Amino acid sequence: MSNPRAFISFDFDHNESEKHLFAGQAKHSKTPFNIEDWSSKSSLPQNEWEKLIHDKINMCNLMIVLVGRHMSSAGGITKEIAFAKKHSVPVFGVYVDGAGTTSTLPTDLPRNRVISWNWDNIAAAIDQVMKEGKNR
Repeated sequence: MSNPRAFISFDFDHNESEKHLFAGQAKHSKTPFNIEDWSSKSSLPQNEWEKLIHDKINMCNLMIVLVGRHMSSAGGITKEIAFAKKHSVPVFGVYVDGAGTTSTLPTDLPRNRVISWNWDNIAAAIDQVMKEGKNR
């Protein structure tokens, strides 16, 4: 099987730089996944954004949520997680931007599904969710 496609969910207002760093490091890691940079490049009306993101998540094998310090104000992430669940796309999170085990998490992202930014841990999490979730 080819490397799974990962949708990266992140707080556009606070963690765009961490998303770019994560995606750049992923290209040079031995972690077996491909990041699809399908973030919305511009502000869209809500219904257009929802359709666009919904379709993109449906084309992925897993979702990685970059969990920063400002999750309580990131409503789009909650919707993206709901879209992933609707299509049985497994989800896990990675702490970024100084967030940690006491940081606020998005709705429907369990604390035991969020890990530190360590490529060995990320590879293990990908292997685990791919065994649990859909393998398309």
